[in-house]
Parts: sequence; structure tokens; C-alpha cells
Amino acid sequence: MAYNVAQKLIASHLVTGEMIPGSEIGLHIDQTLTQDATGTLVMLELEALGLDRARTEVSVQYVDHNLLQADSKNAEDHDFLRSACRRFGLWFSKAGNGVSHPTHMQRFGIPGKSMVGSDSHTPAAGSLGMLAIGVGGTEVALAIAGEPLYLKMPEIWGVRLIGKLPPWTSAKDVILEMLRRHGVHGGVNRIIEYYGPGLSTLTAMDRHVIANMGAELGATTTVFPADDQVCAFLRSEQREGDFAELLADTDSTYDVTEEIDLSTIEPLIALPSSPGNVVQVREVAGRPVNQVVIGSSANPGLRDFAIVAAITKGRQSHPGLSFDVNPSSRQILQDLTKMGATFDLISAGARLHQTGCMGCIGMGQAPANGTNSLRTMPRNFPGRSGTQEDSVYLCSPETAAAAALTGTITDPRDLRELYDLEYPELELPEVSSVNLTMLEKPLPPEEASGVTLVKGENISSLPVFGPLADRIEAPVALVMGNDVSTDEILPAGARVLPYRSNIPKLAEFTFTRIDETYPARAAQTRDTSGHIVVAGANYGQGSSREHAAITPRFLGLRAVVAVSFARIHWQNLANFGVLALEFTNPADHDRIQQGDVLLLTGTREALVTGTAILVRNETRDEAYPVRHGLSTRQVDMLLAGGLIPWLRERKARDASDA
Repeated sequence: MAYNVAQKLIASHLVTGEMIPGSEIGLHIDQTLTQDATGTLVMLELEALGLDRARTEVSVQYVDHNLLQADSKNAEDHDFLRSACRRFGLWFSKAGNGVSHPTHMQRFGIPGKSMVGSDSHTPAAGSLGMLAIGVGGTEVALAIAGEPLYLKMPEIWGVRLIGKLPPWTSAKDVILEMLRRHGVHGGVNRIIEYYGPGLSTLTAMDRHVIANMGAELGATTTVFPADDQVCAFLRSEQREGDFAELLADTDSTYDVTEEIDLSTIEPLIALPSSPGNVVQVREVAGRPVNQVVIGSSANPGLRDFAIVAAITKGRQSHPGLSFDVNPSSRQILQDLTKMGATFDLISAGARLHQTGCMGCIGMGQAPANGTNSLRTMPRNFPGRSGTQEDSVYLCSPETAAAAALTGTITDPRDLRELYDLEYPELELPEVSSVNLTMLEKPLPPEEASGVTLVKGENISSLPVFGPLADRIEAPVALVMGNDVSTDEILPAGARVLPYRSNIPKLAEFTFTRIDETYPARAAQTRDTSGHIVVAGANYGQGSSREHAAITPRFLGLRAVVAVSFARIHWQNLANFGVLALEFTNPADHDRIQQGDVLLLTGTREALVTGTAILVRNETRDEAYPVRHGLSTRQVDMLLAGGLIPWLRERKARDASDA
């Protein structure tokens, strides 16, 4: 049978199920990636599971999100993460070494391997021909412990690329074109596979940009073939021995197909406040810009920084504009410096920040109220920047550099006339500045077993949740619309993220971007009836942070009734014992108001037998049919109260049977 690249990757890791779209499959996982905003819970989960040592080929913990150390919290968490890596046999990437996705690609990515990461942009590794999927931290912990990853078999969406990108455009414009066409729902329950003659013009790092922001389309992951461009990348990283060709069979097919002629791509920009709100730069040219931020895993390559340096070289950023640069890895900063590009950026007025996520996650570089910020980042959800009333645009490095010079949104093609500037031809080094000094290897087992976890006062134990109740009668605490993101469920940023290991404190910020009264109202239900939230389509889009499921659950959330769910958050809700239900009739969403009391009876039996579930609105004397997409395994897990209680029960049964 002829397979495309995605099917080859899945088939080579399949341990249960069949490759039929919509059916549950189990996959063997070779590698894992965690970062510090999510990794602390993963390590606590490994402790709760009683793990002796990682059972993956490679597992790496990165410190790249919470780099600001305004007090002891972040530093203490970093100490805890390092001790956990030493105890459980993981690699540890120190603060300042780089953003997890490009750094992992440079040092650990291998064609043909599978990986899960507790970060929704983990699919960036698909640029190397890997099967890389973003999931909640609990599932990463299980993968580290040697358990399969379970998910619904996605459709494979083949996107054929032809032609070559014109000057003043780059890979960011390609993924923005996909978002312009399909919005933030287009990739749900799909793997996007790029193929065709246009691929030969895109480097591995160009592909990283496209694969990274496939998460914004809602895709399960994105894959590219492992071809000559991937071989060239690994050669530049002095890892050519890790290359293995992986190509689609000649007569392979796709469930869905599309074509993009790269030669027709124009500079594009996502308007506030959604990655799917994309227009041509020309349509909004002239709007004033007060901040330009270059960096993040969405434009992490040496080229992405070097092109900005070349465009701004010998010129000055616009008066009154903050020009911010976050190098994505220490290695790339070294190469920029060797090229002289770091000097060019600083001379042009750039502020050089730490090598890390920084402004992308709202950890510094928050813009002023009432001003526009242009960023080469993947997301612009409301308030994500750290400013409550922000106005963030997403664009390519070329478009960002043009705005840095002019102080307005400017089509970069206009720089020819404005500055007599032709599109720069870059000369990048053939061999990267490989730097391993900030990567700590796993300890040998005999040393690791004696390591004690270092827990500061800000690290709490995982909360324990009971089994799913058969009868749920609870008030509706919130009614929300479409596309509610995990950043709106639980904010990121410098004020909130330092508490990521302290669930009781973190819970105080839950839903505060939507309703500041929610935490106090919800907490009143925690020890009695609990509560329910109602949402529209694509509920929980965005980050994989499982905190967005844990903190509402901690405050008493029993069920979410929505028109539809984003994949990762839907799974995270089940992982922590929250019942996720979809309206059979989406119009029923509008019939429910905050404060209504909803009733579900016979819930456990209905889940087990597969019988119909009705949600009764006791306040309005109405009933709404709902459905769930849970597999038998997930139903068992939900009934037990979540993934960890279920796994403990399973291990206890296995031990008694033995």
C-alpha cells in the first residue's frame, strides 16, 4: 500500500488501533519535550507515578518561558526542574540556552522519530520529518514513563507547494496564507502534510515556521518529508549521521488536498486579536506602530534575525518606537554576532533581550495601552502580551523590519522606493556555532537514584480529584462565545506564570480575563454542587497548558458544555476528570444563561453504555441533547477521576493479578 509521509510515521509507531480517521490509535513515543511553564507539573506527575527512570530514547526539559526572576519563584522552579531531570534521567537545557522548539530541532531532532511535548508548538519538529504532537503535561509524563500516546486518527491534509517565494516574503507569509484561507478551525482533527516541487526552495528552518503555526490552524500536527533540505540542515548542525530520508510514496494520496503557488504569496499580517484574522499588509498600511518584537519559536531561524539586521543596517528605528529582539537560541545569537548582525541590530536601535520566549508568552516586553505592537510571534490572543487591552499584530520579519524603520505598518516591498533598498541577499554560515555548554546530560542510573527533588515553598502537590459523579446538578458559572483560548481561561504572563506550580494560588487567576468574579463565585461551589461552564465553538484553542483544565477543576468545575472543543484542551479536561460535552444542536448554546441550573443524571451509566445524554435546564424547564467523543479508554479514565487515578487503579489491578 502506498503511504504518504504522515501515514509512514504513524504506521511505524502504531501499537494499537487502525489508521482509520476518527478511530482511536495508540502510538509509541521516542522523544519528549517539556518547558518550564508546563514542565513543573510533568515532573510532579512523574513523582506521583512513582517513575524510576525515563523510558524514552530522549527526553529534554527546557527553561525558556519563565526567565524573568523578579522574586524567588521562577528560580526555585528551575532548581526543582533540574533536580527532577537528574532524578528521572532527562536532559536539562539551562535558562538562556534557547527556546525549546528550535533548540530541540538543532540538537535532538531526528527524521522518522515520534515526539510529544507539553507545548502546543511541538509540531515544529515536523519540519525534520518527525511526528511531533503537542499534548497536555500528563500525557507527556506517561510517555516518559513508557506509555503510548492515544489520540483519534486524524485526516491527512496534503498541501502541494509549487513555485518560489518572491522577494520581501518568507515562510511566515505562507502559514499566514493558510490561516487567511482557513482560520483557526481549518486544521482540527487533521495532520497537514506539505509536498510538491516548491518544497525544494524552503529550508528546514523555513519549514519550522510553517509547522510551528500549524497549531494556530488547530491541526494535530504538521509534517514535511525528510529530504535534501533536511540533510543540509543536519549537516550544518554537525549531525549528518542522524539523517534518514523519509519521502511519500509516488502514488500516495491524501484525504483532503490543496495547492499553494508560492510565487503568488504577498506580505500578510494577522490583525488583533486572532491568528486567523489575516489580511494583506497593504490593506492596513499606515497604521501607527509603537513596538516591534522579533523572535519566538514562530520565526526562530538565523535567517529570520539576519534579514531584519540587513534591512535595518545603517539606519535607525523610528523615534518613539520600541525595537525588541529575542534571539531564539544561544547558538543563533553566537552566529548573529559572528556575522556582525548583532552589531547592526543594536546600532539600529534594537533592544537585545534574553534568548527565550519572553514577549511571546507575556514574560516582559508588554506594550503600552492603546498602541499597536507588531510581532513575529505565533499568537495574538487578547491580553497574551501582558497588557490587558493590547493591540498585537503578527507578521513576517520583513514586515516587522519595515515597521521598525517607518513607525507605521508598511508593506516591505515599499522599502525599495522609501529607502532605495533592494531585498538583501544573505550569506549565512554553512556550519552552525554548536554550543553544548548549557545542556546537561542525564545522570547514570546509579547516581540518579540518590537525587532528592528540590522543592521550594511555591511548589505544591498535585490536587487529588474524586471519581465522576453519576448525578451533576450545578449552576452555570459562565456562558462564553466562540474561540475562547487557554490564555483567556488561565492567563499567561509575568504576573501569573510564576505560580504555575502552586495550583491553589494559580486558580485565583482562572477566567479573570473574561470575568474577574469567577474565581470567588466558583470556589463557593467547590465543596458542594460544583459548577458548569458553557462555551461556543473551538473552546480551549491555543496553548497546551493543562493548568487551564486543572485550575477550573480545582475550583469545582464538573462539566463543560460547548459547541466544539480544541483537541488538546478537550483531552486535558478528560485527563483531570472534567466531563466535556458537545451540543447536538449548536443553537441550544444560546438558550442557556449564567446562573441557570443544569442537571445530568445517570451520567456514568450513559458513558459506559453509550446511551443518549440529556442536559436538563432546571431553571427554564428545557432539555438539550449532547454528545461526547470519548473512547472506551477515556470513559474509564474519566469515571476514575482522571488519568493519574485511572493509571494507579490499573497498576494496582495488575499487581494483584500478578
